[in-house]
Amino acid sequence: MFGTVQIDHPRDIIIGVAITSILLAGSIYMPVIGFFCALFIPLPVFFYRAKLGRKAGMIVPVLSIILIMGVLSSGLLIENLFLIKLLLLGFVLSEIVELNLSVEKTILYACCAVLLAGLFVLFFLSGVYDIRIVDMVNDYVAKNLELTLDLYKNMGVSEENVFILTNALEHIQYIIVRIIPALAIISTLFITWASLLLAKPIFKAKNLFYPDFGSLNLWKAPEYLVWGVIGCGLMLILPDQGIKILGLNGMIIFMIIYFFAGIAIVSFYFEKKNFSRILKFLLYSIIGLQKLALFFVIGLGFFDIWLNFRKLKTKKS
Repeated sequence: MFGTVQIDHPRDIIIGVAITSILLAGSIYMPVIGFFCALFIPLPVFFYRAKLGRKAGMIVPVLSIILIMGVLSSGLLIENLFLIKLLLLGFVLSEIVELNLSVEKTILYACCAVLLAGLFVLFFLSGVYDIRIVDMVNDYVAKNLELTLDLYKNMGVSEENVFILTNALEHIQYIIVRIIPALAIISTLFITWASLLLAKPIFKAKNLFYPDFGSLNLWKAPEYLVWGVIGCGLMLILPDQGIKILGLNGMIIFMIIYFFAGIAIVSFYFEKKNFSRILKFLLYSIIGLQKLALFFVIGLGFFDIWLNFRKLKTKKS
C-alpha cells in the first residue's frame, strides 16, 4: 500500500504513531480519563498529515490501528468504530483545511464526511453479521450502562442510589438509544471544533498552513436557526412519540451550535477583560463540569441573536 511512498521523515512517523496509539489505548483502558484521550485522537493525525503530506501522513493512522489491533478487538464494535472515526476525522480535517474554506464549511464538511463514512460501515457490518443496526446500538448502550453501574459500585456510591439507578436502567437505555443520532452528531461537531482550536497554535509554531478563520470569538449562530429551535420545541409537545424523539434529537443538535456561539461570547469577554490563563482555565473547567454553567453558555448563544451581548455591528442586506 505504501510501496511508492518516500518516507523522508521516519522519526516524525514513529512519533506520530506512538502518540496516536497511546491516545487510542488510553481511551479504552481509562474509563474517566479516556474521554479526554479520545478528544485528542484526531490531533496527531491532523498535524502529521499536514506536515508530511497525504501519502506519508496516511501511514500514521494506519500503523496506529495495526499496532493496537489487539486492544481494539477487545472492545465493543461501536466503540471501535468511534475510535477509527476519530482517526478518519483528523485526516479528513487536514484535507478540508487545505481548501481554505470558512470555519462553518470546514467543520460541516468534515463532520458530514466522517458521519456518512461511519453510517456506511454500520450498514456494511449489519449485512455481514446479519444483525440490525438498532440491535447493535442496543447492545452497545446496555453494556456501557452495566459498566457505568459497576463503576459507581466500586466508587462507593450508596446502595440506595445504586438500587434507584438499577431500576431506571431500562428507561435510561430506551432514551439513550433514541437520541444516539444526535449524540453522534454533537460529539463529532465538538471534537472537530476542539481539534481546530487546539491545532492553531501548533500549526503556527511549526509554520504549517492554517486558514485565517478570523477572530472566532466574534462568531455568532445564523439567525434562521431560531426557526429550527422553535420547530423542535413544537415537536416536543406533540402527542406522537416518534415526532417527540425527532424533536428531541434536533433540539440537542441546536444546543451544541448555540454552545459554540455562547462560548465565543465568553471568550470575547475573557479577552476584553485580560483574564489570566489560569483564571481562564478555571472558568472553562467550571463550564465543562457544571451543568448550570453549561446551559448558561448555551443561553448566551441563543439570546445573543436579540441582545447582541458583544455589541457587534450587523450588516443590513
